Amino acid sequence: MTLNNPIVYTCFCTDIIHEGHLNLIKEAKKYGDVIVGVLCDSEMVKYNQFPLKSTEQRMEIVKNISGIKDVVVQNEIMYDNIIKEIRPDYVIHGNNWEEDSMKLIRKNIIEVTSRYGGELIEIPYTFNEHVQKIDKQMKEKLAMPELRRARLKRLLDIVPIVKTIEVHSGLTGLIAEKTVLADGEVIDQFEAMWVSSLCDSTEKGKPDIELVDMTSRFRTINDIMEVTTKPIIFDGDTGGIAEHFVYTVRSLERMGVSAIIIEDKVGLKKNSLFGTDVEQTQDDIEHFCEKIAAGKKAQISDDFMIIARIESLILEKGMDDALKRAFAFRDAGADGIMIHSRKKDPSEILEFCDKFRDEDQKTPIVVVPSSFNSITESELKKHGVNIVIYANQLLRAAFPAMQDAAKSILKHHRAEEIDNKLMSIKDIITLIDEI
Repeated sequence: MTLNNPIVYTCFCTDIIHEGHLNLIKEAKKYGDVIVGVLCDSEMVKYNQFPLKSTEQRMEIVKNISGIKDVVVQNEIMYDNIIKEIRPDYVIHGNNWEEDSMKLIRKNIIEVTSRYGGELIEIPYTFNEHVQKIDKQMKEKLAMPELRRARLKRLLDIVPIVKTIEVHSGLTGLIAEKTVLADGEVIDQFEAMWVSSLCDSTEKGKPDIELVDMTSRFRTINDIMEVTTKPIIFDGDTGGIAEHFVYTVRSLERMGVSAIIIEDKVGLKKNSLFGTDVEQTQDDIEHFCEKIAAGKKAQISDDFMIIARIESLILEKGMDDALKRAFAFRDAGADGIMIHSRKKDPSEILEFCDKFRDEDQKTPIVVVPSSFNSITESELKKHGVNIVIYANQLLRAAFPAMQDAAKSILKHHRAEEIDNKLMSIKDIITLIDEI
């Protein structure tokens, strides 16, 4: 692309244009012809900015701004490729570099433009009451039940694999919501949250045998939803009897939960990782299919997902049984299949995924790599996995840390020795947004 005037480039990561963006364009036009990049959907998610509008819709919004020479898609958060393509004389950006991820982007822009004599121009970030109100409204929209519920299905179309972390309280929800990795040239985050019956029960000091009733579990969801916006996948254990399951589906759907996962077992719940060490009874295929069908019939929206969890490998029933069940549950209406294993070697999980994908390219596959934790997300994706759930790591990290703190105080009869291992109350409070 050849332009007579200097080229000025800026990138927008927004669903709405407000006066801050217009001020930036106004300043940019002083330096030359302005090209605006629109960050694509998948990179917006990494940037902790879930798009309510598609890339194409956001491009149309930007095109309506007067005085812009061209609008392009920026396909990566980092500027290497877009700058190589456009070779702008100037990259213009607001001076809002406080977060680690923003500092990383700033460093990248400076390094890339300096290779050929380009320059980063930083202008004061517009942050008045009006802009602040718009930003807050956009965040609140993401928390609305209709938008939150639909977000998981949209993520399946946007990102290579949906990274899901266990949460069991409002505070752990905030950790899942606000933890963004900024390392080297990598910016990443979790896209969804898993509300586990194991962790919910353990947090309450109760055994994981479905002792905590749904009313209590719904309160946990409400605590999380009040302070977060990301989609929630709910651990529904066996789902209970079909007549009760339909009410659970309706309740979760109304709350804005995106999906429920139910396992094909009956009787008193025992954690799957015990496998055949304890007595566990697998449901018969026909009965479990009836439960799935009843749940699908009960739901109102097309956004809510019922995911069938198969215990055949856990119970050593074999690959053929697992696959038979997977296709039967899919045909009964399941929106996804979760396959589980307690082996440290992921080979049987990968074998299942490959064989399932040979016949079904579309139905989402969910895995929980608690035992086979050496496998990476990229490896799982190669075998057709769509959602990975880190099902209990936050709880397991918290327990030994709290126990160590308690022992240290008992040993030294004061808190000084443990203090350097503790996060300050001030830093914790900064996670919590004020209304």
